[in-house]
Amino acid sequence: MGFRISFDTGGTFTDVVVADERGIRAIGKALTTPQRIFEGMQAALDVAGEELSSSGGALLAGGDLVIYGTTRATNAIVTGATAKTAFLTTKGFKDTLLLREGGKPDPHDYSYDYPAPYIPRRYSFEIDERIDSEGQIATPLDEHQALSVIRTLKERGFEAVAICLIWAIANGVHERAMARLIEAELPGVPYTLSHELVPILREYRRASATAIDASLKPLMQRHLTEMERDLRAAGFKGEILVSTSMGGCQHVAEAAARPILTLKSGPAMAPVAGRAFITIEDHGKDAIVCDTGGTTFDVGLVRDGALVYTRDSWLGGRWLGHMISLSTVDVRSIGAGGGSIAWIDAGGLLRVGPKSAGALPGPACYGRGGALPTVTDAAVVLGYVDPDYFNGGRMTLDAIAARRAIEPVAATLGRGVEDTAFAIMTIASELMIKAIHEITVSEGINPRESVIVAGGGAAGMNILPIARELGCDTVILPKVASAMSASGMQFSDIVFEQTRSRFTQSGQFDLDGVNRALEEIETALERFRRELRGAGRSRHRVELFVEARYQSQVWELDTPLPMRRFRGKKDVAALVEAFHAVHDRVYAVRDEGSQVECVNWRGRLSIALGERPKPARAKPRARKPKPDGKRRAYFGDGRAVQTPIFKGSALRPGDRIVGPAIIEEATTTIVVYPAMSARVSPASNYILESA
Repeated sequence: MGFRISFDTGGTFTDVVVADERGIRAIGKALTTPQRIFEGMQAALDVAGEELSSSGGALLAGGDLVIYGTTRATNAIVTGATAKTAFLTTKGFKDTLLLREGGKPDPHDYSYDYPAPYIPRRYSFEIDERIDSEGQIATPLDEHQALSVIRTLKERGFEAVAICLIWAIANGVHERAMARLIEAELPGVPYTLSHELVPILREYRRASATAIDASLKPLMQRHLTEMERDLRAAGFKGEILVSTSMGGCQHVAEAAARPILTLKSGPAMAPVAGRAFITIEDHGKDAIVCDTGGTTFDVGLVRDGALVYTRDSWLGGRWLGHMISLSTVDVRSIGAGGGSIAWIDAGGLLRVGPKSAGALPGPACYGRGGALPTVTDAAVVLGYVDPDYFNGGRMTLDAIAARRAIEPVAATLGRGVEDTAFAIMTIASELMIKAIHEITVSEGINPRESVIVAGGGAAGMNILPIARELGCDTVILPKVASAMSASGMQFSDIVFEQTRSRFTQSGQFDLDGVNRALEEIETALERFRRELRGAGRSRHRVELFVEARYQSQVWELDTPLPMRRFRGKKDVAALVEAFHAVHDRVYAVRDEGSQVECVNWRGRLSIALGERPKPARAKPRARKPKPDGKRRAYFGDGRAVQTPIFKGSALRPGDRIVGPAIIEEATTTIVVYPAMSARVSPASNYILESA
């Protein structure tokens, strides 16, 4: 077996993890190079190569598999760098993207306008046709009018087309006819058909996903093609996969065909890593997974040893942003990372984020022209980060510039520089705690019942105070924490989903219709498995779900099916009981007097790429290591104290460190606050305790 190499290209850093049959062997980190992504990948790989007394080129030449994750699609949407895209819909439904599902937190508040739709209204075109809910043609497609619209798109230079016709999920004949016209009149212009991408009820959700996917195709197809070409030119001859928002991987061609799946592809891998590490450390089956990068703080969950998925994922604020609508790993992101900028608002209050200094110019301490204070600058001023050992000494930070950046904020607040830096760190922690509350407490989950798995280059700065505030006694901080998402790719599967819409009620259950939908789903999943290169003989599993709700409710809950097909009333009763259990877990309510409405049916195929992680069983002897030095650090008590410094490379399983202390790994720093502790596990990960 050759090397298995995973890359995660974030907004600030590019991470790489190199593994073989013995497990993870090396990690590397370098600044992301947005203009040509492979340059940052190559630099990170060279860093990893140093750990193995090799070069990046030699690692690639000896590699069997590359898994690539990226924030390129998300960044393109945030910065408005997507393709000029036309939205084609049925006559009378031009404002679907504008009105959304209300379009505002309060749709009856007329004091402000609806936010701008994902595709501008002037880029939306009506097609004269109509399919009814039974799949019958109510109004035939006017091909002459449709051809006129398509020629208008050609004249106006549109780069992509999103086609979402009413009830195409019941009969896609008109969408397919539009595709043929586009191929004839606009050869080479990519398009997305809604009934193929996301065949679900709810018009806005289908339209939003279709628009997003189409707008990303020109950019992501070029990006993925260039990435693959650069890898091949550098000597890589193995298989290339792309991580997806479903917490799995697909081949480059499949990812390019549905680039919407690359949204949040990096953050979605952090819970995959979290699931692996709670198994390795034998710390139960529930985890809160935090990933603190340079630009964002991402939080996800592992429940009962499984990833948590959602179809209610928004880009931007709820109701105000744009919905992905496909099944994704449930990850919430906020602008609170190492590069988040601290500022004073109009009321004189200190704020942190959401704006970030990114990789260029970066925090002031990077010495690349940044002058605004960031969380990383605060960490330098507090003494948490050694300016001469950042990224293993490959970057030297400017401590004077960090202090200079914070001084104006401190002067405005009338506080000392160290106090202000500690306040910046505290506010960043509070933002992260709020994000964790939204995915736990707001969803009926008690965070005290979970272990925290912390990752990201900035994770160790403040994860212990966060855990203490949440009431979590234990934090697992993996040895590879700084490359959390990239390490998650090492434990990921190939994942593929299929959906069919078939509305029915438990009291009048459509046995034939539902079984037909499930048969279509499983047939599509099996076809994908058979056609997948090299995966046909791998371990795989198929899971079936239904999106269901109580009668008269608005929103559905994902409910695992307790059977593969429905044979009669007994099976329907088992499905109803399964939904009651899910509803009770989420909302602590069972409404057994209501019928259950089933809306969309979904199947998920997972194909294993490697062996599952196993718990580390060794029990090393406990010992108290000697520090490698001391440094003044500030912990908010009015004065800096001489703090023991430990080099992570010198620590061994069984070592236990009591705070205050600082542990320096090559790509991350772990701050052990007073009255807290850290120990090295048998698997060489850090177990941090806040109690």
